Amino acid sequence: MADDWPSEWSPEEVMEMLRRFQAADPEPRFELHWTTPYTLLVATVLAARNRDTVVNEVTKTLFAKADTPQKMLALGEEKLREIIHPISFHATKAKNIIRLSQMLLEEHDGAVPNDLDALTALPGVGVKTANIVRAVAFGEPVIPVDTHILRVANRTHLALGKTPEAVEKKLERIIPPEWRSRAFRWLVLHGRYVCTARKPKCGQCIICDLCRWEEKGPCPPPA
Repeated sequence: MADDWPSEWSPEEVMEMLRRFQAADPEPRFELHWTTPYTLLVATVLAARNRDTVVNEVTKTLFAKADTPQKMLALGEEKLREIIHPISFHATKAKNIIRLSQMLLEEHDGAVPNDLDALTALPGVGVKTANIVRAVAFGEPVIPVDTHILRVANRTHLALGKTPEAVEKKLERIIPPEWRSRAFRWLVLHGRYVCTARKPKCGQCIICDLCRWEEKGPCPPPA
């Protein structure tokens, strides 16, 4: 499975997938709770190796106290650690959130930048986290690939690749820019609730007939 393989889906099939997702869910949700680019950034940093439901419970308390860089610094690292204790690696994440809040104030006047290099310069912010913020908060035409998208892309043969980076490059080649920020959310939701790691729900899948998975179950009847 070479990284330079083209998608096994034709451009027409890719567009058919997008049209079906659009018809079924015109405004796909992002399941982490957020209100501003800053709260989205913090929630996404916390979400690494954690369930969104756990993060949302924690941020309900956290954002009531600190939803800006200034308030986060006033809260302080020790109190932040206490609030986010249910989160894995909470001590490291608390340190990173305090430091990134300082950097936002010192280098960006407290605003979250819409720039990959500036975002990844912040502590605890990798390329995937940065691109999630860019896609969700700013509507940038990027497709950050998580475990759900990696699985869906390879299982269906939409975009074959061994790494998230390889799949991301392919998806951004075959999905038009104006569809990408929504396609990211559709594919995450599809992987989370339909094309699951164990026992995928092929009978409920609206792109089942397009899927190339050799082991797929019966598809739903045509609408």
